[in-house]
Amino acid sequence: MSEQLQLTIAYEEPDDDGWIVARVLQVPGALSQGRTREEARENVIDALKVVLTPDDDDPAKANGSSEPLNISFAA
Repeated sequence: MSEQLQLTIAYEEPDDDGWIVARVLQVPGALSQGRTREEARENVIDALKVVLTPDDDDPAKANGSSEPLNISFAA
């Protein structure tokens, strides 16, 4: 079975200094910025990876009540 997780990146208009803020709407905390839309996209994907990276100190992981979930991101 093959399933995909589809997320949405929203971009704000450039601010007065030219920065574009990008955020993944479905994942609170996954936001970043860039000077171009492409840079903002790359940065927010990096931020998403950080937000979704498991914490090795997570008690659920320590007691064996977790399982891996692999997500691929298209470029």
